[in-house]
Amino acid sequence: MFLLSAYMVLTRLRMESVKISKKVIDDLPPTGKTYFCWDTQISGYGVRVTANGSKAFVYQYRLGGRGSPEKRTTIGKCKILTPDAARKIALDYAEKVRGGIDPVEEKKVSLNARAQRKKADIELAFKTYYKAYLEKRVKVDVPKSYPFMESILRLHAAPTLADKPVDKITRKDLITVIEAIPSSQPAVRRQVYLILSKLFKWAVGRDDIAASPMIGMNAPIAANARDRVLTDNELVLVLGGARTLGMVFGSFFNLLAITGQRRSEVAGLDWSELNRDECLWTLPEERCKNGVKHLVPLSTMAVEILDHLAAVTDQKKPVWPSKGLVFTTTGRTPISGFSRAKKLLDAAMLKIAKEQAADAGENPETIEVADWRIHDLRRTMATGFQKLGVRFEVTEATLNHISGMSRAGVAGVYQQHDWKEEKREALEKWAQHCERLLAG
Repeated sequence: MFLLSAYMVLTRLRMESVKISKKVIDDLPPTGKTYFCWDTQISGYGVRVTANGSKAFVYQYRLGGRGSPEKRTTIGKCKILTPDAARKIALDYAEKVRGGIDPVEEKKVSLNARAQRKKADIELAFKTYYKAYLEKRVKVDVPKSYPFMESILRLHAAPTLADKPVDKITRKDLITVIEAIPSSQPAVRRQVYLILSKLFKWAVGRDDIAASPMIGMNAPIAANARDRVLTDNELVLVLGGARTLGMVFGSFFNLLAITGQRRSEVAGLDWSELNRDECLWTLPEERCKNGVKHLVPLSTMAVEILDHLAAVTDQKKPVWPSKGLVFTTTGRTPISGFSRAKKLLDAAMLKIAKEQAADAGENPETIEVADWRIHDLRRTMATGFQKLGVRFEVTEATLNHISGMSRAGVAGVYQQHDWKEEKREALEKWAQHCERLLAG
């Protein structure tokens, strides 16, 4: 019965005009021997089905007319390439043949060159290859993106792909990488997808792979824009809960809340960026998302936090270290493990909230803390600025946005005011507001 069914399928494919598609490929059965199914639109483009059912796109041609021997080359496995992607490669081969170029010989030259480059240049194992991509492409062309892209590839792609050569990585491998990221983190899924797309495009351009395995792959759904702003009571829970986490992470969350700067910027803070005499934090351009140097005046509360971290005991002659990371547990690298730290903070917030409920005569077991993210602290400060009467331009300057009315387009060319003193006043107002909330 199976052999009869296979015969019927093959007969239909041979007799009908067949454009190779995914459905046609899926319908091609194993017959115990190798056979071919040819496309009716592109001469020589087809699918080879082996005795055990393995399927690959092929291109068959003659160089020099009817009397010339037939040649055949494999385009790629059907599990890796889509029919449309393979069709484009077949069209490219056909164009080469018309121009008197032998695709098989050209591929041999390319493979030999690739093998030599592998020995002399970089290994194709993903854990090595992605580092070469970062060094040779990202660090040269977009250096400010290097730390972010490095962490994305190291944390989310390298553990799964590891020793697998880039020319052996399939679309299924990459789907596995992306689906390993929780669905609750759509932004991370999309970031991984976009960065891997760029990496494989670079690999194609270097001729390290014939085609990107991401061709035909659906992009993850983009995350919805968030507008979560913490209430005053939630902010109290954050600030109060942070004080129970210990010096490093407790101070980190508090400084995030009162400065409104990005998580990566605060986590990577170096003492060399700080000036206590001027109460000023100067973020260098290479550490800013937009590549623009940023001045962050330090409020009285921020200085107190940093004094505590610097172990200042003499307020008449306070001295901060001249260099070194402010937030570190190793002494060599910035803090990480933010998810774990936030879970600890959430637990501390819940404990405080239950104590508040008990003091108010409410049942503490009914109390919950609403879901929030670290980035919400930045949006909360910006919203708080508006409530405190801070000008929009000052808010944008404090956040180091260049898309606002005051710094975008033509206005940005002529508007060179750094808003330092206005930012100082706004940040001091915000810190005092936070202190009043904590005081009750």
